[in-house]
Amino acid sequence: MDAPKQDMLTIQDASKLASDYLSKNVTTSNISYLIQYGRIRKFGENGNTLISKQELMAYYESLNGGRESSWRGQLGDDLNWALSFDQYKEAETTKHVHRLHPYKGKFIPQLVEYFLDDHTDKFKTETFFKKGDIVLDPFSGSGTTMVQANELGINAIGIDISAFNALIGNCKVTRYDYHDLQSEIFRISTALRTYLSDSHVLDFEDRLLKALYSFNNQHFPVPDYKYKLRQGLIDEKLYGQEKEQEFLPIFDGLVESYGIKLKQESNSTFLDKWFSQHIREEIEFVYSEIQKIKNQDTKNILSVALSRTIRSCRATTHADLATLLEPVTTTYYCSKHGKICKPLFSILKWWLTYSHDTLKRVMQFDKLRTASYQTCLTGDSRTINIIEELDNVNPALGELVSRQKVKGIFSSPPYVGLIDYHEQHAYAYDLFGFERRDDSEIGPLFRGQGREAKQSYIQGISDVLNNSKKFLAEDYDVFLVANDKYNMYPTIAELAGMRIVNQYKRPVLNRTEKDKGAYSETIFHLREKA
Repeated sequence: MDAPKQDMLTIQDASKLASDYLSKNVTTSNISYLIQYGRIRKFGENGNTLISKQELMAYYESLNGGRESSWRGQLGDDLNWALSFDQYKEAETTKHVHRLHPYKGKFIPQLVEYFLDDHTDKFKTETFFKKGDIVLDPFSGSGTTMVQANELGINAIGIDISAFNALIGNCKVTRYDYHDLQSEIFRISTALRTYLSDSHVLDFEDRLLKALYSFNNQHFPVPDYKYKLRQGLIDEKLYGQEKEQEFLPIFDGLVESYGIKLKQESNSTFLDKWFSQHIREEIEFVYSEIQKIKNQDTKNILSVALSRTIRSCRATTHADLATLLEPVTTTYYCSKHGKICKPLFSILKWWLTYSHDTLKRVMQFDKLRTASYQTCLTGDSRTINIIEELDNVNPALGELVSRQKVKGIFSSPPYVGLIDYHEQHAYAYDLFGFERRDDSEIGPLFRGQGREAKQSYIQGISDVLNNSKKFLAEDYDVFLVANDKYNMYPTIAELAGMRIVNQYKRPVLNRTEKDKGAYSETIFHLREKA
């Protein structure tokens, strides 16, 4: 049934209405996304796109209030919705260097800033840190705490058992020679294009994309197909399998015609198993070009850009990028995009995209950075001597720690039995030859969530806190972000000679591509036991 004419809105009008209703900026692109993915229907003709005001408001009403009420019912009335930061767009929660490289389990910068900055409100009634202080993150991960500390004029030390994590964190806070960085990006990109000029891979991908475009327009028209899926008018599994098989002969014909190698001869390493032969050769080529760079900072940041590139080029479906089930080397029905998609056969597109995006992001951050010190150390936070390690890599910060001590901690420890922090970047360890220290991780996935794993986790986190106390000021404040469903943190605090003085429970709205269920985490505020 068509909507009444008086109910119709242009995309521009819908953007304004939604912005007023939600009290935040909803762009025309946001509205177009809702149409493209079948959240609301598209009306109009002759290029004049219209949508139903009634459908638009019903969609936002189901999210706005409805989700908060539902989550409170599932997670408890002590849920602090103000700490969801749902007013921020994704571009703001992944601003500047925070999106230099994907990383599972990182917290958003607004959460760090909330506790580090000097504001107070009805929840945060006192200031814990000020400019010139030193904050420690003993589980540095991708370096979010260091970056936000820099923005606020606070010195920061990160520690991580993973050498690759430390590389990411340090790359985010390094000052760069932009002329050198830009010229090296140009040199490597030109060399890669030249390298590919003797290959049929780009011609193959061009032909394949044209065939897919024609096939998908016929069988998965946008936005009608997505809308019919959401209305239950199409059996997605059966229809997707049928069209996947229908396109396969076209793909096979192109593979044979262009002599494309879908797999490598060996699958003994991550790089062997999860990349096509052509992609693997291009990875090795670009890495060899990066090794020629003389400026170490430029070499490091472009190594991270290459890692980000190859992560996007793994032989898997778009829906399984975060989980990796089995290598996919043929075209397939993609439930994420609602059409037939393909694996990648060249890194060129993503290398060009990510190398230039990297340059843009470090330049954006440079406008915000302050004259403060930040360094991430590679080591075990249970035993590391922070001052000794800093004396080797950042003596000025080491001297500062000796003189004024660390004011406190803001960190998100690993969750017990949830993530293998080395394995999530296995491709980078293979390529760069970093030592893997999986057995030194606290609470890794491979140890599970049984009784022994929980006891080991409790001991590990408390050991980190006890070691950190050697470098903390007497009036320290410790903030640990965790989903403590096993109620381990009271015991951890006790073993560390600390007490929990406050808890802030917040909803986590965007976790992974697939998990949209009600979920919360708690920020535990700890101080020295009286």
